[in-house]
Amino acid sequence: MANGDTIEIKVERRSDAVVVRPVGDVDLNRSPALREQLKAVTDKKTKRMIVDLSEVPYMDSSGVATLVEAMQLARRGGYTLLLCGLQERVRSIFEIARLDTVFQVVTDVDAAMHA
Repeated sequence: MANGDTIEIKVERRSDAVVVRPVGDVDLNRSPALREQLKAVTDKKTKRMIVDLSEVPYMDSSGVATLVEAMQLARRGGYTLLLCGLQERVRSIFEIARLDTVFQVVTDVDAAMHA
């Protein structure tokens, strides 16, 4: 990646779910791109959105805020938001903020598909 403000985001559709996979750190510079992608995906009719964080080694408070906003959109939109693949540093941020009790967090995409 030449530009430090961009983030690669992979989107995969699976039956009644959409999987969003950001790649790299989710920080103040990159969280707006993730926010836009999550909003774009909510326009599609889906029963569940899975955010796979297995390729995100670091997330700051702006990234967490982006996911909280996505959860609010999911509740209003009537679909389920699941997080999976949290690396240790990211998981600890969620645990410290006690957001692991707010979000539905599973091990991987397969588990999220069957949750």
